[in-house]
Amino acid sequence: MKYMMLVCVAEGTELSPEETARIGPDTEAWVEEMERRGVRLEGNQLRPVSDATTVSVRAGEVLIADGPFAETKEQIAGFDILDCADLDEAIEVAAKHPVARFGKLELRPFWTD
Repeated sequence: MKYMMLVCVAEGTELSPEETARIGPDTEAWVEEMERRGVRLEGNQLRPVSDATTVSVRAGEVLIADGPFAETKEQIAGFDILDCADLDEAIEVAAKHPVARFGKLELRPFWTD
């Protein structure tokens, strides 16, 4: 089953110098393991919310707003598309992601036909 894993971090989260030094290598190791297992199909880090643009159409008019569509403390910092046997495997994969130590990982299954 395919899952979208949203990597969410509270805006303004400050990591210790040790965590800052580890997050890059830890994430690279997670990516390598999940790609080797054939679980991670794709993923990437996203630019900050200050670079976001929200588009909607109301009464035929295109409306554009700066920033994310929702005002929340946590913002989507990245994503991964996972192909897991079931939700239990998706949870195991998400729990191993380094951001799980200070952020949240939201798993959403894709609709299936």
